[in-house]
Amino acid sequence: MESPPNPAAALDSRPVPVSAAAATTGPTPTRALRERVVGATAIALAASVAIQNAVVLWAGAPSYADPINEVLAFHAEHRVAVAIAVGLEALNLPLLLGFLTGLHGLVERRGRAGTDWSRLAVAAGATLSAVFAVYAVLWNGVVLSAGELAAPSPEFELTWQLHAAAFALALPALGTTFIGAALAAHASRLTPPWQRLLAVAGGGLLLIAGAASLAIADGSALLFVGMPGYAAWLVWLLATGTRLVRARTADGPDDAPTSDKEE
Repeated sequence: MESPPNPAAALDSRPVPVSAAAATTGPTPTRALRERVVGATAIALAASVAIQNAVVLWAGAPSYADPINEVLAFHAEHRVAVAIAVGLEALNLPLLLGFLTGLHGLVERRGRAGTDWSRLAVAAGATLSAVFAVYAVLWNGVVLSAGELAAPSPEFELTWQLHAAAFALALPALGTTFIGAALAAHASRLTPPWQRLLAVAGGGLLLIAGAASLAIADGSALLFVGMPGYAAWLVWLLATGTRLVRARTADGPDDAPTSDKEE
């Protein structure tokens, strides 16, 4: 005689939907790999920008407030240092756009919380890239002109002022990029709360400094109002990149929508 079927055993043997199974096992290796790639891009961008600024500081680059004669002398004598800085700028652009695009993809895959902020970051980052491209081109013009001049010309001074104005205009674009990326990452549970506060404070300083772009182009010390924000951007990139690189496949089900979670 056959024994009657066991309802409990029949219940346990029912197939489990793939989506439900995936939700209980946490992030897949593919998702963890995406996070690590985005994190490595952020770290590479921070390192490139840090090296770029170290080269300029080591060479003793003049500020925008220094006399134009000193500007001419520096660029005539330190062509290699400027060439390295401009070359690193060419590397920074794809790293920046790659990081922001990758971050936007991570945000969308984690339940779409923060997608508006990530879209803002991508748009601001594209603007920032364009401004920095103009900044680098004008810097090339300054160096090339300096090699042919015995004394500053009006055209040389104008090119230097335009170079300064481009950097000043890059500050609010960077501030917007910073705030948008940080708020998007925080809304998607990719970063802790302190990084959001760092971005709001640092990005705010960049926006304030950028509002004085005309004064900065004329050599105003208001440029230095944005420098703590510039440093905060590098700190945020390193912290975010390190956190993403250390992504684990055994974490909780972060792919679930986060719109109902506490932000």
